[in-house]
Amino acid sequence: MTEPSAPVRRSSIGLALGGGAARGWAHIGVIRALQAQGINPDIIAGTSVGAIVGAMSGSGRMDAFEDWVRSLKRRDIFSYVDFALGNGGFVQGRRLMAQLNRTLGAADFAELGCPLGVVATDLYSGQERWLREGDLATAVRASMALPGVFTPVQVEGEWLVDGGLVNPVPVSLCHAMGADRVIAVNLSGGLVGRRIQPPVRHTQTQSAAATQRPDAESITPPDWWHRLTSGFRDGAETLQAQFEKGGAESAPGVFDVIATSINVMQDRITRSRMAGDPPDLIVTPDLSHIDLLELHRGAEAITEGAAAVARLQPAIDALFGD
Repeated sequence: MTEPSAPVRRSSIGLALGGGAARGWAHIGVIRALQAQGINPDIIAGTSVGAIVGAMSGSGRMDAFEDWVRSLKRRDIFSYVDFALGNGGFVQGRRLMAQLNRTLGAADFAELGCPLGVVATDLYSGQERWLREGDLATAVRASMALPGVFTPVQVEGEWLVDGGLVNPVPVSLCHAMGADRVIAVNLSGGLVGRRIQPPVRHTQTQSAAATQRPDAESITPPDWWHRLTSGFRDGAETLQAQFEKGGAESAPGVFDVIATSINVMQDRITRSRMAGDPPDLIVTPDLSHIDLLELHRGAEAITEGAAAVARLQPAIDALFGD
């Protein structure tokens, strides 16, 4: 008598969502494009903004989340900025997380419909931390704590910051969680070597027109920073200059130094990590034109995320054609 054959186990699919702040909205387009082909991840691992999108996907709230991302305007971004000078970063991040919690709905990893792993970094030991249980908002907030910009988060006695410092695209976490095949989304492609553009400055005529038409969409960073610092009698111009981009003839501002340095660091770390633990498929949206905090450009990023998947169609067919 022939023994019945054991059922064939379907290989599990892991999705590693990389960090990149505003460029991370492209993850929405990637996920949508994969789902349209019947490719749904069994496991998600996310770093920074990848953790946010992964949490939304795992909770089944992607529709509401995408609507919110697409609706963001520049003036909305400023409303989520709660300054925390002297507390380890410029921004506390509570307002942004409150909005994400309202959209997310789920409060605990156990409530997610798909296993999720979140990457953060222990600030003092430099060790990688994998957060997979407990309060979801705390884990996501820790993973996105960009050094010098967002304040660190204390978890079990450790001060945690952005996971991109150690694992920008968490392929290794997907494998550790049991994924057989991993799709990685790298948001750092094309960023290193990008020339810094000089800041846009208003003429007196333009400034007068802006006064008559106080449309927040036309406000450049120097203008809104001037408004935010208008209460300080001394040093406002110095603070404003620190947030301007440098050009060929001017030194970069402090945020431009931070952002560009992080781009270099994450690109190099990503290359090294993937060489030692390669994914089966790498999706690399072309997002070098979107800066870290241009969160209002969600529609562009989402479209490019989907386009990046389309460009890989032959590789997708070869990998998932069975």
